[in-house]
Amino acid sequence: MTLTLYNTLTRRQEPFTTVEPGKVKMYYCGVTVYDYCHLGHARACIVWDVVRRYLQFIGYEVRYIQNFTDIDDKILNRARQEHSSMEAVADRFIKAYFEDMTRLGIKEADEYPRATHTMDGIQRLIHELENKGFAYPSQGDVYYAVKQFSEYGKLSRQKLEDLQAGASRRVDVEDPEYHKKRDKVDFALWKAAKPGEPAWESPWGKGRPGWHIECSAMVRDRLGETIDIHTGGEDLVFPHHENEIAQSEAVTGKPLSRYWLHNGMVKVDGEKMSKSLGNFTTIRDLLDRGVDPMAVRLFVLMAQYRTPIDFTDEAIASATNGWHTLKEGLLFGYQYGEKLGWGLGTENNPIPSTQYPVPNPFVERFQEVVNDDFNFPGGLTVLFKLAKELSREGNIFVHQGKTETPPDELQRQWQTLVTLAGVLGLETQLEIESTTSEGPSDAEIEVKIQQRQQARQARNFAESDRIRNELLAQGITLIDSRDGTRWHRN
Repeated sequence: MTLTLYNTLTRRQEPFTTVEPGKVKMYYCGVTVYDYCHLGHARACIVWDVVRRYLQFIGYEVRYIQNFTDIDDKILNRARQEHSSMEAVADRFIKAYFEDMTRLGIKEADEYPRATHTMDGIQRLIHELENKGFAYPSQGDVYYAVKQFSEYGKLSRQKLEDLQAGASRRVDVEDPEYHKKRDKVDFALWKAAKPGEPAWESPWGKGRPGWHIECSAMVRDRLGETIDIHTGGEDLVFPHHENEIAQSEAVTGKPLSRYWLHNGMVKVDGEKMSKSLGNFTTIRDLLDRGVDPMAVRLFVLMAQYRTPIDFTDEAIASATNGWHTLKEGLLFGYQYGEKLGWGLGTENNPIPSTQYPVPNPFVERFQEVVNDDFNFPGGLTVLFKLAKELSREGNIFVHQGKTETPPDELQRQWQTLVTLAGVLGLETQLEIESTTSEGPSDAEIEVKIQQRQQARQARNFAESDRIRNELLAQGITLIDSRDGTRWHRN
């Protein structure tokens, strides 16, 4: 079961091999921090979070770096609008980023370099490009001489003559740097200081870096000259990732990355997301409306990561229903394990081991499908099969007092489901904390709600009322509706 990945650079699927055996160096082009993260960011962060988790699951040691672009025209414009500073805007939205990603269950990267913290590495890289004849200064700016790099366009399949023709059709005022460049297709590595903008001292005068050089420097500083996986949205293929390759490889003479992976874009009701269309949705707006973060993860993972996805009310409703199915399976062990004699352990360690037995046909099938270019939708079919079987056995147990499948086999199935769900980050409701003076944990409440629902389905209304009253005595009020049962702490 060899892992194969679709490489944007070669336009084909290739067996995955690493620079250093057993280790993966992975870089994700992160967000420009001038606003709250939106659904496009949610998709990218979830996809690359799960890619990292899966690589770790199959035995790789992964070093995962994600940058923040904290100096940019958009950040500066926001600071002017708010009569604030670039640093204040960046810090505020970096804080908001972590708040949003925590709610989505995104594991933190190993490091989050910022452009403004990498100024030495940026200037060193520009200086080397200049010495090698790939960069030239002009009126306080420094530009990359695109024609000097013979492989320019190899990632995006852009032809230099087409780029030159396109650049020739621009009106001069659309490109204020037009008269500073030797060639229309050249791009800025360093920009001369402008009044009222932050600037850093450099051999070319005070100024700030261009966007593309920032990532080249951060990759080199944190991961070295050649990494294993470079990721980002497909909108970054050109010009950003193309320019990264040109900058880095012109200096090192080595491939910047062995594999280039790109996630597809997100549409809303069939249209590109934009503020002008009124369909711009931030992560926090979505979650504050009551959408379960795990349903968002499931919505993203139900599509092949390279394809576009369309965010609609129907799609999120379907993902929510799917999450309810998985959640019922994930809660099975906490709900029935003790009754089935699994032995939940000590009071301080009530949760049974989630390690699965080897060999395991479910795990083998999961790896077989996911190894095909991170086919997470295929992997989910394995989880749904397990969850539905556990749910069926739970209903049998409620009505007959026993299960059709032997308890030890059910325990293996549940442990497998918990483990594989954890690989996909679908794990928010798994841990049950011991009851404290503040009342039951969220997961314990969910278990009680499931028990009550099964009692109602069996028309055991006395048991249903008993569970409701038990929770009410613990300060938990249940609210039944057509969409299910909600609850809140009194």
